[in-house]
Amino acid sequence: MVFNPNFHSFETEQIATNPLLKYLQHQPPEVLARVAKSASPEIKQIISQNVQGLVGMLPSENFDVQITTNRENLAGLLASAMMTGYFLHQMEQRMKLEETLADCGSLNKDPDSKSEK
Repeated sequence: MVFNPNFHSFETEQIATNPLLKYLQHQPPEVLARVAKSASPEIKQIISQNVQGLVGMLPSENFDVQITTNRENLAGLLASAMMTGYFLHQMEQRMKLEETLADCGSLNKDPDSKSEK
């Protein structure tokens, strides 16, 4: 799913006062698609479980679950899922960086001594 900045009719005042929205509206669709595809399957799974936890999970084979909400609450849920995604993506990058640094540290160790070079 890719963010579509023209999906809702944002008011001119919102666009003028929200630099991020203005920035997003000026991005080519290819950039937005590439960013959207960059989420790993692990991040997608965590977000899915998080949203299911927020909405509530009943087994679909036993229940015909329907959820009714208003626009503001749905927007809040989507914003929460997006923020969770951004947070998880940053933490995933941090984890990979720490792993890379740990690998580099092990390469710098002298095999004949316990100290690093």
